[in-house]
Amino acid sequence: MRKQAPCRIVICRGCCCGSADKVAGLDHAEQVTRLAEVTVVRVTDCLDVCEQANVIVVQPSAAGRAAGGRPVWLGLVNDPDAAEDIAAWVRAGGPGVAEPPDIVSLYVFTPPRRIRTAPALS
Repeated sequence: MRKQAPCRIVICRGCCCGSADKVAGLDHAEQVTRLAEVTVVRVTDCLDVCEQANVIVVQPSAAGRAAGGRPVWLGLVNDPDAAEDIAAWVRAGGPGVAEPPDIVSLYVFTPPRRIRTAPALS
């Protein structure tokens, strides 16, 4: 039996996201490390929604996509405990499989259409 593709996470670390100048008091590297402990993480230069720094996109697993799950954009993810909340959701199955914890739901936003449909997030 072929193993299903897991949830994946894209973390913006461009001009604003990941910057201690814009988001002080957060260990940006630790946020990436923590999420990489539970799934595949890709760090990207800029997702072009700088007003939402720090931005994380949780992409559904194959099972999540089959159940109708779509990428979930999280913005203003600047709380040091947020990575654990996101990790717990991914361990539970992520988009399309498990509802995000209430605290994670507070970070959800809808990016402009031109960004949602970019090839890097398809």
